[in-house]
Amino acid sequence: MSRILVLNCGSSSVKYRLYDGDEIQDKGTVERIGEPGGGPADHETAVREIIERLDLNGLAGVGHRVVHGGRKFTTPALIDDRVFAAIEELVPLAPLHNPANLAGIRVAREALPDTPQVAVFDTAFHHTLPEAAAMYAIDRETAERYGVRRYGFHGTSHAYVSRRTAELLDRPYADLNIITLHLGNGASACAVQGGRSVATSMGMSPLEGLVMGTRSGDLDPTVIFHLRREAGMGVDDIDDLLNHRSGLLGLTGANDMREVLARRDAGDAAAALAFDVYCHRIKGYLGGYYALLGRVDAVAFTAGVGEHAAPVREASLAGLERLGIAVDPARNAGRGDRVISPAGAEVTVCVISTDEEREIARETRDVLAAER
Repeated sequence: MSRILVLNCGSSSVKYRLYDGDEIQDKGTVERIGEPGGGPADHETAVREIIERLDLNGLAGVGHRVVHGGRKFTTPALIDDRVFAAIEELVPLAPLHNPANLAGIRVAREALPDTPQVAVFDTAFHHTLPEAAAMYAIDRETAERYGVRRYGFHGTSHAYVSRRTAELLDRPYADLNIITLHLGNGASACAVQGGRSVATSMGMSPLEGLVMGTRSGDLDPTVIFHLRREAGMGVDDIDDLLNHRSGLLGLTGANDMREVLARRDAGDAAAALAFDVYCHRIKGYLGGYYALLGRVDAVAFTAGVGEHAAPVREASLAGLERLGIAVDPARNAGRGDRVISPAGAEVTVCVISTDEEREIARETRDVLAAER
C-alpha cells in the first residue's frame, strides 16, 4: 500500500501528489480550469490528463479531498456508487467545491477501475464538536430539515498541524490542548482538545469566522437583509459580495497579505486598518478558545499567511502575555517548522507548514488497511 495518488480538486484548480511511502514521486498543480485562455476546459479534462501522464504502476489507491461530508461522513470513506451518490446529495451545502471533487472522483474511477478510491472530508475532523458548539440558535425543526448547523472546514489541515505540533513538542497528542490557526486565502481557527476538534470558526459554509482574502467572515445577518431592502441586491449578488468581494480584497482592493503589508508599510491607511481588522478577529477567536479549553499548551500558525507573515503572528498575539502567550522576535523572523515563543513560555507558539495532501495519503492508507 505504499503508492498513493492524492487528488485535491479546488473550484478552479487540481493539486496532485504521487506518494511512495513518505516520498513524493511526482506532484503538481493545474490552475485556471475553465477560465478563458487559461487551463483545461473542466476538472474532468484536468484529472484525465494528470492520470495519463503519471506512472501509476503498482498504485494502491487514490485519495480524494472532498470539502463537505455533512453529517453523513464523519470519517474517510471507501468510494462506491452509494458513497458517490451521497456526496452528490451534499452539493447544496458546498456548491462551489463538491461538484469539482465529484468530477475528480468520477474520472479517477473510470480511468482506474480496479484501484480503490477513498474520500477524505474537510468536515470530518470537526464531527467531534459538542452540540453546544455545533448548533445555531434558530428554530430547531427548520435547522434539522435543512441541515443548518456548524460543520467546520480545513479539517484535514487542522488535523495534520495539531498532530505535527505534538511531534514538535515531543509530547503525547492526546494530552495536549492546541489552538490551530489556518491563515491562507481562506482562514479558520480550531480548538483541539486531546486530538479532538471542540470548536472551529467556519460554520455551515467556509464564509463564517475569520477575515479572509475575499470572504467577510463573521457578519451581522441584518447586513444581508439591509442590502436586499435598501440596495436592491439579489441573493446571488450578496453571495458574490460576501464570498468574492469582501475580506482583505473588499477593504483594500488586494486579497494577498503580502501586498497589504507592503501598502501598510508605505503608509496606506486603508491597508493599515485592514491589517488591524484581520488581527483583531484572530485575537478574539484565540481568546475565546482559550476560555473554552481552560488550558492551552500550544498555538500553531499555518498556511500561506500563518507560515510567512511574521507581522500577523506578532500583532495577533500582542498583549496576551498574562495568558502565557508571547512571541520571540528573532524566532518569529525565522523559517520552517519551529517554536517562536520565548524559552520557558507557558504556552508554546509554533509555526507549522501544513500538508493536507500528506494527511489525505495517510488517511487513505488507514482506510485501505482496514479493508484488508
